[in-house]
Amino acid sequence: MADSRIIAALDVRTPEDMKHLVEKLGDSVSFYKVGMELFYSAGPDTVRYLKAAGKRVFLDLKVHDIPHTAAQAMRALTRLGADLMTLHAGGGTAMMRAAAEAVREEAERIGIERPGLLAVTVLTSIDETAWRELGHTAGIGESVGHMARLAKAAGVDGIVSSPREAAEIRAVNGADFVIVTPGIRPAFAGTDDQRRIAAPVQALRNGASYLVIGRPITKADDPRAAALSIAAEIEGV
Repeated sequence: MADSRIIAALDVRTPEDMKHLVEKLGDSVSFYKVGMELFYSAGPDTVRYLKAAGKRVFLDLKVHDIPHTAAQAMRALTRLGADLMTLHAGGGTAMMRAAAEAVREEAERIGIERPGLLAVTVLTSIDETAWRELGHTAGIGESVGHMARLAKAAGVDGIVSSPREAAEIRAVNGADFVIVTPGIRPAFAGTDDQRRIAAPVQALRNGASYLVIGRPITKADDPRAAALSIAAEIEGV
């Protein structure tokens, strides 16, 4: 019943909260995001639990450091067996290339399928005003497109960006490049603290590969019904 393009964000603090939510969602969700809040609170067992339950895992820790440190961090995370992992594109080409090589080497060494590596571009909570405030002269769209090109050249499998930039990235980087889009708000949900958002259907039409959806599912009165409603909304797209 699940649509594998939907990644439900487990933005909870404890293993008990995670398990309760996963049990509630049942077969309506097959792919989950483990982010900083849950991973820093509950650790690697979060990934192991989800994999043992037959779920796919998007491990979104946004690694960002000097090339050697980032590579060793990604090497260690590879051993958890997540399906997708993230680092920050802002770390530069050398960092992304070192991390991509480390992930490939470690997956081959331990004999597992290589996790997909994604570069985080500009957070969806940042709008043009905040972006300029940080000292950038190019707009967000131009900057995200540039980061996506650098990521592909560095051997990274895809990017995380808002759905607004997905169409240009897809056109430039091709059909095989993975585009994961947070900031997804179905018709029944509010915007919360997100700024660069889109509806699920529009994000997919713009070129998104996967939709990360948190509060519209996890904070719903009936999370399973919310997940199924979104799956129905994007059916056939």
